[in-house]
Amino acid sequence: MKRTLAFLRQLSSNNNRDWFHANKAEFDAAKKEVVELCSYVNLHLGKLMPEILRDEPAKALFRIYRDTRFSNDKTPYKINQGFWFAPGNKQDIRAGFYVHIQPNASFIAAGVWMPPSPQLQAIRQEIHFQHEALRNILNHKQLKKEWGALGGDQLKTVPKGFEKDHPAIDLLKFKSLVLTKDFSDTEIQNEAWRKAIVSHFETAIPFVRFLNAALEMSE
Repeated sequence: MKRTLAFLRQLSSNNNRDWFHANKAEFDAAKKEVVELCSYVNLHLGKLMPEILRDEPAKALFRIYRDTRFSNDKTPYKINQGFWFAPGNKQDIRAGFYVHIQPNASFIAAGVWMPPSPQLQAIRQEIHFQHEALRNILNHKQLKKEWGALGGDQLKTVPKGFEKDHPAIDLLKFKSLVLTKDFSDTEIQNEAWRKAIVSHFETAIPFVRFLNAALEMSE
């Protein structure tokens, strides 16, 4: 990821179309690095979780162009690169796996981020009935070692339709349910990083599948 980090550092200080077009070759070289990583994750994670396997893994990448229509920030480009693997089509609301590459802010994540209300309600219903199964997943020794605790935005009050003394009220308050792991610039430039990504994602598969079982019932 050396060229990717170098390009993104320069882009953060030169976030304009003239500079970008003048350095398009460097962007293409950086994107090639990310596509190669994406293809590796697709192949090896797909062997463990076939439902996320893509025929064209490059389509899992997010575009570098920002949508500035409704933003006060009019800079045209993102200063990060990332890709996302989840079952189904892009328009489906599913839990999955994300890789984020950004100087001094790279991380990986697994789970679901800010699902719409019907999907969030479906997840909460699944937690309501199957909270012990979710706790067993989250308390697994290897998952806790690699990922730490469950994260995501939470309600300050009890979600509507649930009792405040519910044994899983702490889990029911989540609006996003995500596991995240930060990596340094040094780590992501090491060849071993791609193997670490797949290893961490493998550990998170039961968590992602728990969420998707709920989301599939919401359709």
